[in-house]
Amino acid sequence: MTDPAFAAVPVPGPARPSVIVVLTDQQRWDTTGVHGNPADVTPQFDRIAREGTHVEQAITPNPVCAPARSALQTGRYPTATGVFRNGRALPGDVATLAGTFAEAGYTTGYIGKWHLAGGDQPAGPVAPERRGGYREWLAADRLEHTSDAYRTVVYDGDGEPVRLPGYRSDALIDAAIRFVADHHERPFLLFLSLLEPHHQNATDDHPAPDGYRERHEGSWLPPDLAALSPGAPQGGAHRHLGGYLGQIRRVDEGVGRLRDALRSLGIADDTVLAWTADHGSHFRTRNSEYKRSAHDASVRVPLALTGPGFTGGGRIRHPVGTVDLMPTLLDAAGLPVPDGVHGRSFLPLTGGGTDPGRPPEVFVQISEDQVGRAVRTDRWKYAVVAPDADPWRESGATAYVESELYDLHADPYELDNLAGLTSHRAVADGLREALLAWLKRAGEEPADIAPAPARRPGQRRVDAEVHELPWRGVRFGHQAGGGRP
Repeated sequence: MTDPAFAAVPVPGPARPSVIVVLTDQQRWDTTGVHGNPADVTPQFDRIAREGTHVEQAITPNPVCAPARSALQTGRYPTATGVFRNGRALPGDVATLAGTFAEAGYTTGYIGKWHLAGGDQPAGPVAPERRGGYREWLAADRLEHTSDAYRTVVYDGDGEPVRLPGYRSDALIDAAIRFVADHHERPFLLFLSLLEPHHQNATDDHPAPDGYRERHEGSWLPPDLAALSPGAPQGGAHRHLGGYLGQIRRVDEGVGRLRDALRSLGIADDTVLAWTADHGSHFRTRNSEYKRSAHDASVRVPLALTGPGFTGGGRIRHPVGTVDLMPTLLDAAGLPVPDGVHGRSFLPLTGGGTDPGRPPEVFVQISEDQVGRAVRTDRWKYAVVAPDADPWRESGATAYVESELYDLHADPYELDNLAGLTSHRAVADGLREALLAWLKRAGEEPADIAPAPARRPGQRRVDAEVHELPWRGVRFGHQAGGGRP
C-alpha cells in the first residue's frame, strides 16, 4: 500500500498528534447509549464520549453519502465543491483534510468506502488524482457494490483488487490496525470509512454477523419509527432494526480493538480519534429512501472524540455541523485551516468553553429527493423546499416554500409539524432570516422564501399533504413522498 514516491517528509518542531477518523454510514444519533439508547449497542462509543468530548447535537451538512463526505474532506458545504449529490467527483483543486495534513509531513491513509470519485468512474478502483490527497490507499469508491457482509473487495494504491477476510467491518478495522502498526513511529492521518450500518443495496437488508440481529430484534424502537413505520414501504424499521443495531454493535467492538492496538503501541494518548457518521436513517418513513430529508433521523449523527485536545472535554451542547470536523482536527494538530473553508473549529467549545462568534444554528442542504434547505438550533428545526427545482440537476434554487417547523424541546422526534401555524409565525420569520444568512455564508444565490399556508392552532396539518415536482411527477411531503432510486 506504500508508494515510495509519496514518502512523508520529516515533521519539524514539536511532535504532533496522530489522527484517526472512524466514519460509519447511515448511523442515527440515537443508536448510542450516551443518547439514551437502552439496547447496549455502543459501549466503546459511550466510553469515548464520557472520557473525551461528546458533541451532543452533531448535524450533517447534507443527508446524502457523497455530499456529506465531500464536506468532511473539505470543510465546505457541498454546493461549494459541486458535490451536491451522489455521482459527482470531489474537485482536485480544493484544499482537503488529507492534503493539508500531508503538507505538514503526515503520512495519510484511507481505508474503506470513498464515494467521491464521480459517476464516470467504476465502483471499485479510484484514480490517484481523485483520492482527495490521500497517499496510502485501500478502498473502493462504492464499497456497497464491490462487497457484501463476508466478501470485502477493496483496491490498493495501484488499483488492484484486494479481498479482505472476515466480516466486512472487522476486515476494514483489521486493515486499519495494520496501518497503525506500520506507521505509528511518526504522525499519521488515517480515515477509516466503514459501510455499516448502511443497508446492502442488492438485497435491501442489514446483514449482521450470526446472532447479532437476533440479539437486538425488539430491543428498541424510537418514537418516530414506532409512529411512522406501519405506513412505510417494505416494513420500515420493523424489518431492519435488529440487523441495523447488530451491525453497529460489531463496529463498536471493532473500534475497541483499534483502541487496544493504539494502547499496545503506546500511542493512545498521542492520537486523536473521532467517530461520526455521514448521515442517519429514517427507514423510509419520511420519503421512499432511508435519508434525504431534514428530519433529525436523517441529519443528526453521533460524534465523539478523544485524545489530545479532547480527553476530558466533556459535553458540547451547542449544535455543531460535521462540516466543522475538518478545521477542528487541523486546529487540534496545530495546523492552519485553508482559505475557503466554511466549517469552524469547535475545539474552543471543549471543557465548557465558549465561542462567541459561532451562530446559534447549523445549516443543512438537501438534494436528490428535493432541493431543500434547513437550519437547526437547539430548540427549532426550520426547513424549506424548492417545488420548481430539479433535485438531480440543480444544486440550489432562488425560490423556496416553507415546509417544516418543529419544536425540538416539545417534539424531539418531529411528529408534529408546526409550519403555517399563525401562533408560530414570529418563530418562523426569525428562522427564515437565519436561513437566508446561511445561504449567503455558503456562497449560494439570494433566494425568496414563501411562507407556508397559514392555519390556526387546532387546525392540524395533514402530513400526507404533498407537492408535485414538475420535472418528473414525483411527489414528496412530510411523510408521504418519493425520491430517486
